[in-house]
Amino acid sequence: MAHGIPSQGKVTITVDEYSSNPTQAFTHYNINQSRFQPPHVHMVDPIPYDTPKPAGHTRFVCISDTHSRTDGIQMPYGDILLHTGDFTELGLPSEVKKFNDWLGNLPYEYKIVIAGNHELTFDKEFMADLVKQDYYRFPSVSKLKPEDFDNVQSLLTNSIYLQDSEVTVKGFRIYGAPWTPWFNGWGFNLPRGQSLLDKWNLIPEGIDILMTHGPPLGFRDWVPKELQRVGCVELLNTVQRRVRPKLHVFGGIHEDVAWIYNNLFGKSRRGKDFSSHSHYKESCIRRRKRPSFKGWLS
Repeated sequence: MAHGIPSQGKVTITVDEYSSNPTQAFTHYNINQSRFQPPHVHMVDPIPYDTPKPAGHTRFVCISDTHSRTDGIQMPYGDILLHTGDFTELGLPSEVKKFNDWLGNLPYEYKIVIAGNHELTFDKEFMADLVKQDYYRFPSVSKLKPEDFDNVQSLLTNSIYLQDSEVTVKGFRIYGAPWTPWFNGWGFNLPRGQSLLDKWNLIPEGIDILMTHGPPLGFRDWVPKELQRVGCVELLNTVQRRVRPKLHVFGGIHEDVAWIYNNLFGKSRRGKDFSSHSHYKESCIRRRKRPSFKGWLS
């Protein structure tokens, strides 16, 4: 997504002074630090979904916010599927099973999934508090018995599910987290500031790919009707200043959906290969003896 200046020693992220007002934060950091423009970040130019994969590359197909509407999606060629959440409408077991069946018919070698705010049953604290909320807001979820969703993640038999955890596939360290700033009391919602920062502090340094459901501040987080930015300031600071992943994949804001990658080193960049179709975007990365990303994309 974006990178910070390499520094000596461990970097500690604190709550940003503009944390509670992301629109103001964007204005401040855009004017004073240009943190949302090249060479810090680069927008991805899509290519046709059926573009052949160059030899010696690993292609990541990145998709998000399918909301149980996968019928008819023509998926591109690739090696690893990354889905960044909201694959259901409410996280009902029947929806999860349908999504899992769809995954099972896809040809990718690995399929890695995180939850989003719509996967209500995946958020155990949300489900525990549901009885305290308006019963009629999520009636179909409220009617579920605990045994129906206690281990709902186990229904994802055709993928690797990440929740504040990581996995290494084909030499790439991938970390996933579902959290987003509070929005009308959905799943995995947390208050801006320290609560979200505590989750981002769990992200280890040295990961190659970061999957989050919501965007960081300034990257496809604009809500035109409200004239507001809604991305997470603490996530932006964590990605740019501490973790600095080679690739950050996210979804979540339907009004301004996109995918952005991080040019960490800014030297001779090779291995670019992007496409876009329907709800997904994908990329392709050249692998060397180990996943060295020095000059990895252009």
